[in-house]
Amino acid sequence: MKQPPAQNRWERLSQRPLFALALVFAVAYAVPIVEPDASRAVVHACLVVEWVVWGAFALDYVVRLLLAERRWEFVRSHWLDLCAVLLPLIQPLRLLRLVSTLLLVGQRARMASQIRLTTYVGGAVVGLMMFGSLAVLSVERNSPDGNIKTLGDAVWWSFTTMTTVGYGDHAPTTGLGRMLAVGLMLSGIALLGVVTANIAAWFIARFEMDDVEERRQTEAIRLLTEEVRALRAEVAALSGNGVGDKQVR
Repeated sequence: MKQPPAQNRWERLSQRPLFALALVFAVAYAVPIVEPDASRAVVHACLVVEWVVWGAFALDYVVRLLLAERRWEFVRSHWLDLCAVLLPLIQPLRLLRLVSTLLLVGQRARMASQIRLTTYVGGAVVGLMMFGSLAVLSVERNSPDGNIKTLGDAVWWSFTTMTTVGYGDHAPTTGLGRMLAVGLMLSGIALLGVVTANIAAWFIARFEMDDVEERRQTEAIRLLTEEVRALRAEVAALSGNGVGDKQVR
């Protein structure tokens, strides 16, 4: 679907502020988990910040919907954005706000043409590891049978899970923690596939460039050979005319 100029302008103008808000959301989400003894005022302030950031992304979706020329087609092509906006309203859990904000940030990053794929994948890996670690720590910390009690344990578990190594020294024991593990595994496999495809596409493009250059050089050699043959034929013709003139004389 071709985007109208007004929608393109809005996406360019709102891109950086939304990414800055996403960083603010990351800090607000991390503080109560990293500092479980934080005061009630700090926890409440972080909660307000999380809702404000989610509201900013929800407002961005509404504005883009209003600026779209074919709104129903926009909803159909951006259904994941709509699900991310409605998810926390259906069940206002803190973890759902995290998931919905990550989805919205990811969708806006895909729409930003100036963000290269490698940068996006690198940011996605770091973001998923960080948020996955914080989310599983918040879920497993108070579990009586859990063995993910510190941020270091959570980061190590997140890294081994995303890379699908799975040493088993740290593993979630709650149902919600295992759901997070499944999501992190699938995300790691998907990102690995993107990186592999990107590298393969680079090699293919490189080989195609080499083939084009080789064909260009081959064509240049062919043209030069034909010119040399034509020159030889012309020289032979001139030499034959010279010999004939001498014989007439």
